[in-house]
Amino acid sequence: MDDSMDHLPIPHMSVLSSSVLESHDFVDSTHPAASLAHLAAFRANGFLCDVEIEVEDSIFAAHRCVLAASIPYFCSMFSSEMRESRQSRIIIQDIPAAAFELLIDFAYTSKVQITGANVQQLLYAASILQIDSVCAACQRFLTQYLTVSNCLSIRHFAEQHNCVGLMQSVDEFAVDHFQELRKSSEFLTIPLSHLMDLVKSGDLRVNSEQEVFETVVQWVAHGLDTRKIYLPDLLDKVRLAQLPTNYLLNEVKNHPLIQDCIRCRDLVSDAMSEKMRSHCSSMSPSGAHQIPSRPRKTAAGVIFCVGGRGTSGDPFRTVEAYDWRRDKWFPVTEMNVRRRHVGVVSAQGKLYAIGGHDGTNHLESAECFDPATNMWHSVQSMETRRRGIAVGSLEGAIYAVGGLDDTACFQTVERYDVEANKWSAVESMNIQRGGVGVAALSKYLFAVGGNDGTSSLDSCERYDPLLNKWKLVDSMAHRRAGAGVTVLDGCLYAIGGFDDNAPLNSCERYCPEENKWVLLPPMSCPRGGVGVAAMGGRIYAIGGHDGLRYLDSVETYDPLTNQWTPVASISQCRAGAGVAWCACRVDELLKPPTMAQGSGCAPSATGGAVAYCV
Repeated sequence: MDDSMDHLPIPHMSVLSSSVLESHDFVDSTHPAASLAHLAAFRANGFLCDVEIEVEDSIFAAHRCVLAASIPYFCSMFSSEMRESRQSRIIIQDIPAAAFELLIDFAYTSKVQITGANVQQLLYAASILQIDSVCAACQRFLTQYLTVSNCLSIRHFAEQHNCVGLMQSVDEFAVDHFQELRKSSEFLTIPLSHLMDLVKSGDLRVNSEQEVFETVVQWVAHGLDTRKIYLPDLLDKVRLAQLPTNYLLNEVKNHPLIQDCIRCRDLVSDAMSEKMRSHCSSMSPSGAHQIPSRPRKTAAGVIFCVGGRGTSGDPFRTVEAYDWRRDKWFPVTEMNVRRRHVGVVSAQGKLYAIGGHDGTNHLESAECFDPATNMWHSVQSMETRRRGIAVGSLEGAIYAVGGLDDTACFQTVERYDVEANKWSAVESMNIQRGGVGVAALSKYLFAVGGNDGTSSLDSCERYDPLLNKWKLVDSMAHRRAGAGVTVLDGCLYAIGGFDDNAPLNSCERYCPEENKWVLLPPMSCPRGGVGVAAMGGRIYAIGGHDGLRYLDSVETYDPLTNQWTPVASISQCRAGAGVAWCACRVDELLKPPTMAQGSGCAPSATGGAVAYCV
């Protein structure tokens, strides 16, 4: 070594180090890829390889450190006291060599090509070697190419290899394509556990519960000797009470397989009892209200949110519909007229929007939406222009109750004969009510709360169409104008609204047998001018005003849990919208339209500031 090196001066950095106070971490973004490329080249040339893996008579040279760093299976092996941890050649059983080669290449390159030809072997091998990222990629690949013809075999494969994510994806596909799937020959070989999962799913896409019953019977009959013992358990998952009464009595009850099984006969009898309880709105002997079984989401009907107004103050023509299966709102055909504080009701499978305010005038006009055509058309107008109106359907007729204009609240009621397309007056209420809530329960029409022009009301009354008489019933705990009112499982619900000071988050339920209102858990926020409807055993509270702003949020009340939970929001903030449930299907509403046949601001008694918009 040259001794002169000893005399080279050492750089003096004291000035720089004292003036620079910040540090800098340099990161070479190309380093990981470059290092992997070098390791792959080393392996290709056999450089520094220290282990050989034998798979199906094929030998793969590799580096222990790379395998341990990239493949958890080898990390566990090399870090243990297993014999293989010290061997220079390791034999791996039960893995296809072609799949293993792809995975060892993945360890050195971070890339693997997934194809329809290799995906199942690759997923199998990756699951054994515990390469979770490749397993997930294979499952996503299979999910993209699911068909009616392959989904059952893929589901069986996923169950064998405990691919939970893939199983869920296949099940989602199967419930969505159940109608086509049940007609395939492969469906008759479906395992009991998978059939049970499908039949009990609330998301099962069917036209009616009749399809579910027929599928179960067909599957059992295909292997009657060994499968008939499973019929009671399968039948228990069929929502028998949702079947038409005639079909339940004539087809189900009299079916030979049902007649031959005591437990099956009992299930049918229980379903008949449930249908009778629901029809009569009766109570159990214990006093606990009986909640009927819930329909499949596809057969539960659709909730519509119609008109209303938002921050701009202008009334809307727009209409949104709620898809329960996907927890999603979507637009449908707009009304012909803008309407806020509009009355909306379903009758004979169609939707009616009645009265309201168009931003300039109070309205007496009405229009009808037909889900079969996705079109609105005008029907006969009411005799009285009004907003804050409530409408209800009872025994084939529609009743328009109360409401208000700029001068007064009304106690008058009009009846619309759907078949005759004609309005006529009926007995007026005992109290004038603007922003009233109305719902039909059993053979009566109930008018709940509202505003009499001076203050909000807690009183309620009941209309008997046979006697053409209104009668006061038990009052609510809270004064409510602009509340949402609906019926669920034989009870009347009053949700939100305004009292004389502020919007409300409180809710009440009325039991007609006891003639009594009881308080329920409150909503997550106050909602005045809220739209309310019942569907699938739940109540939905939609939009409204919380005292500061218009709302687009939606929440649902479940009587089984006695709780409110949020669901998908509507697209526009709106209050004073008309909300109603209709017995139609989402599929109908997604078709293009075809040609069809040709709560308000109550005036102050002093003439001063108006009360809250209801």
